[in-house]
Parts: sequence; structure tokens; C-alpha cells
Amino acid sequence: MGPVRAILSGARRSPGQGLVALCLAWLLLGAATACSTGDSEPVTLRVLASSELADMKPLLDDLHRDTGITLEMDYRGTVDASNALAPGKYRHDLAWLSSDRYFQLKLKEAGRHTEKPLATSIMRSPVVIGMKPATADRLRRGTPDGQISWADVADAAADGSLRFAMADPRHTNSGLAALVGVATAAAGTGGALRPQDVSCDRLRGFFTGHELTEDSSVRLADGFVRRQDGLDALITYESELLSLNGSGKLRTPLELVHPKDGMVLSDYPLLLLDPAKRAAYDRLVEWLKSEPIQKKIMERTLRRPVDPGVPRIPRLRASVGNALYFPDKQEVVDRLLADYGDPRRDAPARVIFLLDFSGSMRGERIAKLRATFDGLSGADDSRSGKFVRFYKGESLTVMRFGGRVLDERSLTYEGQRDLDRLRGFVASDDFGAGTAIWSTLDHAYAKAADVVRDRPEQAVSIVLMTDGENNAGMDLDAFISRYEARPRAARAVRTYTIRYGEADTEELDRAARATGGRMVDATAQSLLSAFKEIRGCVH
Repeated sequence: MGPVRAILSGARRSPGQGLVALCLAWLLLGAATACSTGDSEPVTLRVLASSELADMKPLLDDLHRDTGITLEMDYRGTVDASNALAPGKYRHDLAWLSSDRYFQLKLKEAGRHTEKPLATSIMRSPVVIGMKPATADRLRRGTPDGQISWADVADAAADGSLRFAMADPRHTNSGLAALVGVATAAAGTGGALRPQDVSCDRLRGFFTGHELTEDSSVRLADGFVRRQDGLDALITYESELLSLNGSGKLRTPLELVHPKDGMVLSDYPLLLLDPAKRAAYDRLVEWLKSEPIQKKIMERTLRRPVDPGVPRIPRLRASVGNALYFPDKQEVVDRLLADYGDPRRDAPARVIFLLDFSGSMRGERIAKLRATFDGLSGADDSRSGKFVRFYKGESLTVMRFGGRVLDERSLTYEGQRDLDRLRGFVASDDFGAGTAIWSTLDHAYAKAADVVRDRPEQAVSIVLMTDGENNAGMDLDAFISRYEARPRAARAVRTYTIRYGEADTEELDRAARATGGRMVDATAQSLLSAFKEIRGCVH
């Protein structure tokens, strides 16, 4: 017999004793009720949250019923939310982000005296690629091991055969995670991106295929459904792709591709911004990480439980894949976002190539130059080659020179015929006497000045390759004098020089630095590697 029942039973003995017993019973009943709900006194917490967490609404109703905690959610894109978190000036009690890596970089930039909020991971979901099965099959057939990489995706986007949707990385974590993933793969170091890894934008070919963007992953999925016939892939969270496949909205469900060179994992941390709310925070974390709730999160949102002891549902039993490091320097992320957000990216760049066709280039040297252009046209099947190849929409001008400009051709790459024309031009056996390096470069700047005047939105760069010393036309001092007298927009065009054979290192380096570019030495590496090193250096 329980204590309350015993007292009530005793209450029948006499009126006085019964009244005392009844009072004791009510006291015990109140104590028992308090114990059954723990510290579940009602509390409301203001939460700055990533917009994709709106799918947690049914669980938040359960949270209030079970714990008395009410969450007032302020939904924003993750990057926007992170930018709103001013250290020391928080306007919310908690933050619940898909990832706090961008925010942690902001804290690091703020200085070592800035205290980091307590953070607890709640669930996980990698950012992966959902591809139409036919697209995935085509890309897989072109790989030696049947595994698709970010490089394969970039290669297909560059040649126009892959069109994809990806959220805006300036506002969303899914877009930023994808941007970091593909940039890390392009760098090929295996580690976190460094400033030197993003000194040149090697993602222009990849972004050629980027045809749909939104400022939230939810709106991106909706947009993909509307345009599914004209798109081949959707880059977003694994959970979003699984939900979309199960929604019945797609004519063809997407195949989930985990790029073999890795992806960035989101762990949905809950951050305590107001230390005075620590008790409620602890109750909330305990509830969210309990096994029944972890199971509900997995079943309802298709995100992976943070608790390894929770059995995975069939759709989440596949390996999460290789996780990539997030950059540990704010300047790296800033550069990636600046490259993405530069409106000039929407107008494909123009590259002006100045190629030495003097007599010393005959034979093996010209053969290597032609092989280099074959590689840049798509024949280089290496990882780096797929990121730096010519891409659809890119404008290319080639000037062959000896003692003067021998010939020049311009084209915009729209299809294989354009690449064939380019290779045919470089295959010419029309060599010249003498080497007019600086007169040719001056001629290139005159053309560049016309381009930036007529199309100010187009990024332009110059690549100069020579194997000898200047012995015709103007000297370097005369070129620099004329360069400095040009309009400001023309002076913003940088020249990247490639030293080959017996070319003058000091002069080539001086000319490159005078225009804001740099020199690459092809005597210590292959000519193709030298050209690849400066691909995308247009800033």
C-alpha cells in the first residue's frame, strides 16, 4: 500500500485524526507530482535558429509537453544567423545552427578574450549531391574506380553536361559547406584550406553548371521540384534529399552521391548564449539527446542521431563518407565568398594568351605547348586538370608572336568545335624571327582596354609564355611606362608570366609584379603544370 493510500485509509479512524491525515495526504500527493515532472517549471527560451530546423516543429511541441520548455524560434539562413551573433551582444538565449564553424571563426577573429558559448551537437547530416540516376551512371562510367568525385562534377559542369542547384553560400550552411568541399577538393592538399589554396579561383568551371540558387535549403528544394526537368543534380543536406525522394514530388528519385574526395558534415549544435539560462539549457539538451527523442529526430527529419547507440533506420545505414576539414582562417572563407559573390562570375572570364612562336620554340617545345592546350581543353584527366580546364562560356584570345604579333584569334567556348578551332590555331607552323615580348604585351593591353570598356563586368587576365629574351620592339621600361599611362580599368588587368627555356627570369618577374600578377617558372615543372598553376588568377 502506498503512503498516500495508507494515510487516506487511516483518515477513517476519527474526525480529528482524519483531518490531519487528509492534509498529510495532499502534501505527499503534491510532492509526488513535483517529483514526477522534475524541474519542468515552464520556461520560454528565445532561439536564433537555422531555417532548415523548421522541420523540428512537431518535436518542439513534444518538448513543451514533456519538460515545460517553450522555444521561440527565430529562423534565418545559417550564415546570416552567424553574422547576427555579435560576441557579447547576443539578443537570444540560445542559438541552434546547422553548423557553428562559421560562427567560431568570427569568435576567433574577435580575439582570445571572447568567451565561447557552451555548444552541444544534437544530430548530423552531411552535405552531398543528389543526382538523377542517368547522370550518376554517366559520370561513374568515366571514372577508373566507379566513384564520383567533386573533380568529376566540376569537369561535367565545365563542359556543359551537368546543371545543378545549390543554395547561396553567403546565406546558407549547405551552400557554404558545398563551396568549402569543392574548393578543398580542388586544392588537393587533404587538409584545411589555406590562404594560398584560394589565391586563384579554380571553381569557375564548376560554377558554370550552377543554374539554380536560393537563400535557404528548403526553398532550394522547392525550386528544384519546379525545374527538375532542366536540372541534373541538387547539392544539399542528405536529410533534405531523402525527404525529397520520399515526398512523391520527383518524377525520378535522386541518387545520393557522397563525393569520394569528401564533404563537410553538419552537426546541428545547440549554443548557450545567456549563461543565466544554463539550467533550462541542460534540461533541453538532456531531452534532445535521450534515446527516444534521438530516434524520433532520425525518423521525422532523416538526420543521423548523435548517439551512436541508436540503431539507424535503413535509409541512414550507409557510411557518411569522408569528412573534410573546415577552414580555420576567416580570410579563407571571406575569399571563397567574395569569389562566389563577385557579379563578374556571372559573366564568364576572358583570358588572353600570348604564346611565343619564335624559331627557338620549334620541335619539342612547341609539341609540349600544344599538349598543354590539349590538356586545358579536357584531355587532362587528372583531378587538378578537371578543375582548371576551359569551361563553357569562357572567352579565349590567343596571340602568336615572334618579332611581332603573327596572328590572333578570339572565340567563346560553347562546344567541342570551338576547342578544335583553338587547337588548330596552336598547331600552326608559322614561326617568326625575333622575340618581341613587350610589344606583344602592350598590344594585348590595348585589346584588354577595349574589352573592359565595352564589358566592364567581365574579368580579364593575360598569360604570357616565352622561352627567350626580348630582342625586338619596345623594351620592358617602355612597356611599363605605357601600362602606367593606361586607364584605371585596363591597369586592373593582371599579367601572369610563364618562364620557359632561356627566358629572362628577372624581367618576366618584374613585368608580372608591375601589373599585379606573378611569374611561374616552367623550367622546374611541366609546361602544363605551369599553365594550370595560374588558371583562374583574374583578381
